[in-house]
Amino acid sequence: MKKVYILFAALAAATVSLSFASSDQDAALKKSMEAGKGVYNGICMACHLNEGQGIANVFPPLAKSDYLMEDLDRSIKILINGQQGEITVNGKKYNGAMPAPGLDDKDIADVLNYIRNSWGNKGDKIVTEAQVAKVRAAAKK
Repeated sequence: MKKVYILFAALAAATVSLSFASSDQDAALKKSMEAGKGVYNGICMACHLNEGQGIANVFPPLAKSDYLMEDLDRSIKILINGQQGEITVNGKKYNGAMPAPGLDDKDIADVLNYIRNSWGNKGDKIVTEAQVAKVRAAAKK
């Protein structure tokens, strides 16, 4: 019986610990998304519009975007280097150019957290400044 109490106490402690970790991550994501919304409104919205819907046959949508969501490192690279050439987003081809917006690692992480968690997108994890820095460093090699 004593073992059951010890097991129960350990499970309860682990649950509380996970709860705090989860709420810390939720708070960090919320803060990053708020900052990212400002970056989006200042730089990205002109082409991708206010709800990420893009402009048909010109600028691809970010809302419910398979291309955006399937490869996070690629999305980071696009925000570092820009994008040129043909891509397929949600089954439609786009062949334009997006210049590199000149964002630092924090702004890239923030705007990706905003975009990847808005308009029907659901990011599976928070994008961090360190992750962006790692992709940037690898791209320089």
